[in-house]
Amino acid sequence: MNPHRRNLLLRSAAAVAATAVRGPAFAIGGADATSADVHIELSAELDEVAIRPGAETRVWRYRAKLLAGAPAALDTSMLAPIIRVHRGQRVRIDLINDLPESTIIHWHGLHVPEDMDGHPRFAIAPGERYRYAFTVRNRAGSYWFHPHPHGRTGRQVYAGLAGLFLVSDDDEAALALPSGAFDMPLVIQDRNFDQDNQLVYPGGALAAAPQGGGMMGGRMGSMMGGMGGMGGMGGGMASMKGVFGDTILVNGVPNVLRPVERRAYRLRLFNACNSRTLKLAWSDNTALQVIASDGGLLDAPVRRDYVMLAPAERVELWVDFSRWPAGAGPVLESHAFDTGMGTGSMMRSMMGGDNTLANGAAFPVCQFKVGPAAVAGPAMPQRLTPMAPPQDRLAVNAARPKVFELTMGMMRWGINGLGFDMLAASELETVKLGTQEIWEFRNDSGAMMGMTMPHSMHIHGLQFRVIQRSVSGSHARGYDTVKAGLVDGGWKDTVLVMPGERVRVLLRFEDFTGLFLYHCHMLEHEDIGMMRNYRVVA
Repeated sequence: MNPHRRNLLLRSAAAVAATAVRGPAFAIGGADATSADVHIELSAELDEVAIRPGAETRVWRYRAKLLAGAPAALDTSMLAPIIRVHRGQRVRIDLINDLPESTIIHWHGLHVPEDMDGHPRFAIAPGERYRYAFTVRNRAGSYWFHPHPHGRTGRQVYAGLAGLFLVSDDDEAALALPSGAFDMPLVIQDRNFDQDNQLVYPGGALAAAPQGGGMMGGRMGSMMGGMGGMGGMGGGMASMKGVFGDTILVNGVPNVLRPVERRAYRLRLFNACNSRTLKLAWSDNTALQVIASDGGLLDAPVRRDYVMLAPAERVELWVDFSRWPAGAGPVLESHAFDTGMGTGSMMRSMMGGDNTLANGAAFPVCQFKVGPAAVAGPAMPQRLTPMAPPQDRLAVNAARPKVFELTMGMMRWGINGLGFDMLAASELETVKLGTQEIWEFRNDSGAMMGMTMPHSMHIHGLQFRVIQRSVSGSHARGYDTVKAGLVDGGWKDTVLVMPGERVRVLLRFEDFTGLFLYHCHMLEHEDIGMMRNYRVVA
């Protein structure tokens, strides 16, 4: 693009962002600020917290304050704040950037207008504010939020910036699912710590900010090389493979022993790791009862011996702890699986494949200890929420799905050979409001020096349905170690695409025009180019 035109477009984007900050309190319905059902102030700031014995750990976190709404709308008992809302409520959230660099929040899985979605072109500088105001349109489900500045998302999430956004609705309430203390979110993360209990991330100190503050400086810095933010060759390799930690945290705490009563619980499992895929199972091989995925409740519970959970994916489990004896309890584990990266290659060694806790390794996640006496609780419903089958035959491109190759070139991840461009969307990436399309993600073209990798593909602004999976013969053996744990029957916003796999998804573009993102949610892959825009036009 002509440099003068690019500068003009960037200035236009900045003007749009400023309008979003100062404009009407609600983008939908024209309501004013006083009509918010829930009003929360979120300050992104530096802090120190006790995570392990010894020195406190320096983190970046969201400090939350409820300004209007029922007290139950905000839970700050964990490092990550939990926002609880009901479908149809009007929400106002004021982001205050008290970090040393630009940031913005993405509401992961929510159906919101483009200026509420957290696109990196709206990133705000230190000391600035951004007003989010939207009506909750999603089904009941387990959503979350995290920063989304280009080139710095992995670093900011790793430092601690994340929170949960739990939606309820009338259909869910009619099922009388476990609630209160028996509705338990479990946020799973992996981190590395040094001998002083400080977080270790490739490229240096987490507090280091790019040169040139503010939205424009942060954007231009990321345009000039996302991999540079990882710090040289070692950081570049980390960007390629992702960042994997040796310490497993659950709700910000390592070595978790969680007491439970002998009754039914609803466990909401979030994979909030930067890059690690999980293969979750009970230590005694008890079957998992899955009741929900990314976009809310399934039509009926499904049994799985294990569940695959790529970065940013969620599942909800119905667990009856009365099946275990008092004083004992199961361990939630991640079992070993084949990541498809190959073994023994020079590239695998260079990229840290021999870490003590490599991606695909087995490890304990959380130990439960069952209480002494059985407590009466609800029985698991046999039906949950009605869900029509995907109508893929109605897609405008049913005969010829759009293809998105997950590619590697010049030490950078990409999509169809292209990296991220802040304002661009190709003809392939332009869709029409009110239509359905089929997209196919292909992870069979990224082999390099004998290495391939899983990817976790996330599409902003909507929920989709998974309609087809296939895998090439050369990868079938590795695929056999994960395929029984896929939960594709419900609504999704993130999907695991294994090496050699092709995954077709059905999307419907409703309500909002504008520029939205799709990308790999292995955050270091996203930061160095495996992210693109799609544009919805009227």
